[in-house]
Amino acid sequence: MVRLIKRYESRKLYDTEESRYVSLDQIANWVRSGQEVRVVDNASAEDVTAQTLTQVILEEGRDGRTKISAELMHELVRFGEKAWSSSVEHVQSGVDRVVQASIDRLAPVRQARAEMTRLRSRLEELEESLSDLEAGRQPTKKARTAKTAKKKTRA
Repeated sequence: MVRLIKRYESRKLYDTEESRYVSLDQIANWVRSGQEVRVVDNASAEDVTAQTLTQVILEEGRDGRTKISAELMHELVRFGEKAWSSSVEHVQSGVDRVVQASIDRLAPVRQARAEMTRLRSRLEELEESLSDLEAGRQPTKKARTAKTAKKKTRA
């Protein structure tokens, strides 16, 4: 479950789950313990989670508590845009795979429906032919044509 935090204009952070204001340290502790958080701007409803988590890192850096090396921070700055593009491409690839799998599952269904339609049509023709035979009439031209067509498809 994602914990929803609202950020107010005053930069105060309000935890909607516990109905109280929280600090960046509390958010950091939740994230470290595996809790997902989502921070939204109260006025605009804009997702500001990334900015808030960046603030957490900055505050810990100022306090000397960060365990993130300068090298990693350089990499984040250098590859931030590339990482974002890569993530978008990864999501798009996943969506493409799901759509293709759905399409692949639909093809046999379409084939089965087409076969059922042909079978219904053939059954109607056979029933008509049987009715004609029971009444002592010659089968209709439609029934004879269907019988001839079936023989041709078997050959």
